[in-house]
Amino acid sequence: MRLRRSAPTTDESHAKSGGNAIQTIPRNPAQGIYPATDDYVHALEVRDPARFLFVSGTMGLDPAGAAGPTLEDQLDLVWANIRTILASADMTVGNIVRLTSYLRDGAYAEANAKARVAALEGRVIPTTAIVAETLSEDWLVEIEIIAVA
Repeated sequence: MRLRRSAPTTDESHAKSGGNAIQTIPRNPAQGIYPATDDYVHALEVRDPARFLFVSGTMGLDPAGAAGPTLEDQLDLVWANIRTILASADMTVGNIVRLTSYLRDGAYAEANAKARVAALEGRVIPTTAIVAETLSEDWLVEIEIIAVA
């Protein structure tokens, strides 16, 4: 995998949910560390959040608990499930500040990254992808998040 250097940024964004604006500041040092790629940041400073939501690993399962038949189906289901969980806390994907993906196969990394970038509408956050054996062979991807408001 070739690393692409993302421009150092001091852009600040404000996630809104429930009337609260959260200030976030991407932290990508330009020296002394390898460059971040275009789809993630090394760190994200969050200033003065009032609430934290820690979401367990969420799988690509439908409401009946059945795994989607393909990786694409499971990624769609994972993000639908995450949106449902966030909504229960009066949050959106705009409130996500940290994400970890657990992939059954390293070959899923590119599709997972594309789904994440689309779900976050291009907003970059600290992310980690780990290749791990899942508890069921049918589970191809699992994603856990941290959100703030």
